[in-house]
Amino acid sequence: MDKTIRQTAVAGTFYPADPAELQQMIDGFIENTPPPADDAPIPRAIIAPHAGYIYSGPVAASAYARIIPAHNKFTRVVLLGPSHRIPFSGLAASSATQFATPLGLIPLDTEEIQSLVSLPQVEIRDDAHLYEHSLEVHLPFLQTVLDEFTLIPLVVGDTDAEEVAQVLERFIDDEHTLIVISSDLSHYLDYHTAQQRDKATSQAIEQLKPEAIGYEDACGRNPVKGLLSLAKQLHLKAEIIDLRNSGDTAGPHDQVVGYGAYMIH
Repeated sequence: MDKTIRQTAVAGTFYPADPAELQQMIDGFIENTPPPADDAPIPRAIIAPHAGYIYSGPVAASAYARIIPAHNKFTRVVLLGPSHRIPFSGLAASSATQFATPLGLIPLDTEEIQSLVSLPQVEIRDDAHLYEHSLEVHLPFLQTVLDEFTLIPLVVGDTDAEEVAQVLERFIDDEHTLIVISSDLSHYLDYHTAQQRDKATSQAIEQLKPEAIGYEDACGRNPVKGLLSLAKQLHLKAEIIDLRNSGDTAGPHDQVVGYGAYMIH
């Protein structure tokens, strides 16, 4: 097996492994998303969920639809998501040169990744990427809404907002770089409790209050809080695009997972 290519881990489970079926599914999600207004700002960063597509795909699509007007502007994506399998401190980069999806190969910005590894909180950890879905599920969406781009994938472990913000600060002013933060919201609450919890988390995001997001409010809280901390420093705006949960999309109401889509501009 070619170790320079990070192979898919959740194709066939979280999303279709067949390229045509996958593309049709994503296109359907985006077509069912209300188009942004003609004067809508282009995001500098988005926050979008990472569950199985039948559950969170429609919410993720609402964020990715905002990127389509800039399909040829963004030539690099910095993608951060939480670690679900490997406990570690800091941020994990990949030694791969390409990430695979059923829609093709995505080249990594290996030069910039080597530069990031000079930061004390960033290290190469392929074990953190091997089976992680929080980044992978975003890649087919990115391949659909963008033209050619390079990728900087970072799995986020136990770290604080300032360490994440220090990484994102390198890219936030580059108009050709899109920052994508992968996070679901509350987990396994009943429908109405989840709605209340997720509404409070959404208000914290819109008000750029990372300190108001607790351990059980969002699985990607560490990268989310890093982005919000940086956005607050730079006087950027956060805007909610969509807020639903698995009870709204494809699941029962007794235990739901919350999904939100947001943009920073």
